[in-house]
Amino acid sequence: MVSKKVEAVKTADKKLRDYELVFIISPEVGEDAIPAVTDGVTAFITSKGGIITTVEPWGKKKLAYPIKHFLEGTYVLVRFQMEPAWSKELETNLEISERIIRHLLIRLDS
Repeated sequence: MVSKKVEAVKTADKKLRDYELVFIISPEVGEDAIPAVTDGVTAFITSKGGIITTVEPWGKKKLAYPIKHFLEGTYVLVRFQMEPAWSKELETNLEISERIIRHLLIRLDS
């Protein structure tokens, strides 16, 4: 009987939260490889039980200031739902990626 209560608590903790992620792909990445980078990010989210709502490629834009000596980059916006427990691992993967020079992950709901 006690184990059922613990399972119910674990299920309640797995609430999906709304997130918005903007990341900038390095200009060294070719135009043909940009969808592969985006697919890699979305594949991570879906592999952890997340749901992709929208993916909006904003295209190549000039940066307001140099980032890692680059003056431009390709912007991509991804809106999705995911368990909060996986957000830190997602950010870690984005930080170590050499193809992504900057990212911003925002939780939309409170």
